[in-house]
Amino acid sequence: MKHSIYLLFCFLISQIALQAQNNVKYPKVEARQNALDPNWVSYEAKTVDKLPAFKIKKEGPISMYGGRKVWQKEATGFFRTQKIEDRWWIIDPEGYPFIYKGIAVFNAGRSVNQQKAFDKKYGTPENWVKQESQFLRSNGFNGVGAWSNVDLVRKSENPLVYTVIVSPMGMYHSDHIKKYGGKYKEASWQNYRFDLVMVFDKEFDGYVEKAIAPIAQYKDDKYLMGYFTDNELPWYNDALDKHLTLLAKDEQGYIAAKEWLDQRKGFNASITDVTQEDRMAFTAFYFETYMKKVTAALRKADPNHLYLGCRFNQDKEQELTNPEIFKVAGKYMDIVSINHYRKWEPGQELMNNWGEWSGKPFLITEWYTKGEDSGLPNNTGAGWLVRTQKERGLFYQNFTLELLKNKNSVGWHWFKYMDNDPEDLSTDYSNRDSNKGIVNSKFEPYVPLLKEIKIINDNAYELTRYFDK
Repeated sequence: MKHSIYLLFCFLISQIALQAQNNVKYPKVEARQNALDPNWVSYEAKTVDKLPAFKIKKEGPISMYGGRKVWQKEATGFFRTQKIEDRWWIIDPEGYPFIYKGIAVFNAGRSVNQQKAFDKKYGTPENWVKQESQFLRSNGFNGVGAWSNVDLVRKSENPLVYTVIVSPMGMYHSDHIKKYGGKYKEASWQNYRFDLVMVFDKEFDGYVEKAIAPIAQYKDDKYLMGYFTDNELPWYNDALDKHLTLLAKDEQGYIAAKEWLDQRKGFNASITDVTQEDRMAFTAFYFETYMKKVTAALRKADPNHLYLGCRFNQDKEQELTNPEIFKVAGKYMDIVSINHYRKWEPGQELMNNWGEWSGKPFLITEWYTKGEDSGLPNNTGAGWLVRTQKERGLFYQNFTLELLKNKNSVGWHWFKYMDNDPEDLSTDYSNRDSNKGIVNSKFEPYVPLLKEIKIINDNAYELTRYFDK
């Protein structure tokens, strides 16, 4: 009888909470893909201050690494992951829970204009990393992501947690394209020939060792979270078709694909024998060939730190909805890294699938939105465009609330620290003229954005408790 009353009480409380949630009026934010898109669309932005019964607090005691001192598990001296009561956590070297709230591309730029602003404000690289590390911490960040100035971060008195990205396939690709006069006849935005990652090439093996061996210098560093390999490689579901129809019959990729198909079918098969199940299975085999090579080299050079994956992307969304890709990822990655674009917020069902398919947590390693009030053209990049810096902050809150709800998510890296100088024409075109930073190209903070960011960064752990209840 008591048990039945308790269940009824819990049901009533849940219904009251659900009704309160349904009655909340969240702010609306207008957004579009970029400045060339004429269509502004209104989206709901969930914010911390509107969450029923949630009280915004100051962040509690933190560890030297930026973990929260709320409970403590085994301290191994390095970052690790652990699933506790159905929620995945990063555990810091002292054993405390760590939600990775990071900034990618934490460096000081390279243009003439940026150097002038740098000299005026900081004077030396050491002053820059000291001041800006404190600036990040004061806004609730506890680490930096890919393409950051790792050497400076490590030398600072109180280092931020950091990651290292190595690019064995990128290194091989840079040399491979030279065989074709510097340009392939057929390639997409990632500039891989026929959208194929050249995992079967024996020549690639040498590049794996060459790119990864230098990480041994980091193997004892407790502030290192772990490693990424490459970025946004094209793991598309039509890889089997392309290997069989676009590569010459003496190319290593063709030979590997043909042998795989013949063995799977049990006869001398052709492209007409290929089914959708074959395509998905081959994509897993193809991806696992890469995984085996890079993880073997990583573990050899550094057995202490996490492998954070190869940074999946949402182009065509094929890899993010392919269970076979995630099953392979779970065998080799400690945390699955995903660059998340083109959606207003991450979907709970898909995030649940990532965890179920892989058996591992995930980290969002790139995402951002741009502000029209920045004065930049904002023609490039995959992030949304909103009208103001405050609305960039509302986007941040809405997006991260969805991540904190999900028990497979262990954090995020905003892309990026600083806007590029639009006058620097040597910059990658996709970054050149867009407002992606939390500071502009003169190192001036976007204060309305940061005000919204700080609220959720400081309350991230308490929000996981709120959602789990």
